[in-house]
Amino acid sequence: MLQIRQAIIVEGKYDKIKLSSLVKAVIIPTHGFRIFKDEETLALIRHYAETTGILILTDSDRAGFRIRSYLKGAIPNGNIRNLYIPDVFGKEKRKEKPSAEGKLGVEGMEAEVLRAAFEKAGVLTAHSQTGDPITKTDLYLAGLSGTPDSAARRRAFQTELGLPSMLTAPSLLEVLNSMMTREEFLAMTSTSETEDA
Repeated sequence: MLQIRQAIIVEGKYDKIKLSSLVKAVIIPTHGFRIFKDEETLALIRHYAETTGILILTDSDRAGFRIRSYLKGAIPNGNIRNLYIPDVFGKEKRKEKPSAEGKLGVEGMEAEVLRAAFEKAGVLTAHSQTGDPITKTDLYLAGLSGTPDSAARRRAFQTELGLPSMLTAPSLLEVLNSMMTREEFLAMTSTSETEDA
């Protein structure tokens, strides 16, 4: 069982149940869009953001990204880190049919995929990254932002890394800096460019 110091923010009670079998941590469900009007839960999330820090782990669909975006704006202070699950298409066992976008949510992910999300976000490492961070310029030079085909290239790159396809360039930058060093990124993207040629 993973011992996580930060509070983990998820969408619903089934996400909380799933994570409870993998991690020992405070897990707070937003109950979907109810968080937009739930001042008590929002106050609790703000408290944890300012004390232990929070990890936001929502589904990789539009609703999950909308909740994530809302929380980012509603929590002005504290330590907030985003964790992402990949786009996996299917249906959760308890549901009769797949979600509107056909993607599995946190509750439908295998334990190994969830563990990988914590690893990619740098939550399981005791040390912080050293050296120069990956920058917006690095993304541009790798063709992952600011060019006519950058959105398609970014989606392919994110899929290769097991990240959701809906990440924006700034969100990708945040995740990459928690996943790898700048040198690793440059080596990976120069290899990709060589293969594309």
